[in-house]
Amino acid sequence: MVNVENKMSLIFYAIGAVAGIVSGVLSTQAQMGYVVGLLLYLISPKVVMALVKDLPDELKDERVLLRKGFWGFLLFWLYFTIFSYNLILQPEPKFYSNQSLLYNLTRG
Repeated sequence: MVNVENKMSLIFYAIGAVAGIVSGVLSTQAQMGYVVGLLLYLISPKVVMALVKDLPDELKDERVLLRKGFWGFLLFWLYFTIFSYNLILQPEPKFYSNQSLLYNLTRG
């Protein structure tokens, strides 16, 4: 059986991953795509409280849950935002000199 802290962390990771994918996809179309990630972060305590019924009393405050899940959410959100953004746009490096190491590694 998974304890309450681990359930809470897994939910924050999942919400961070979903928010990252949504933010990355929306960021390719509009500059405000990152705001969606922030909004999902602010909604995440409600999701945690709805899914984890046996939360201890000290974790039933939304601000405490936001503080506890900040780093897990942030790292998953950042990773999946960059991943999905680069997957969609597939940026190409620009060479400013044919003497550069990157140019020689990719073209040589």
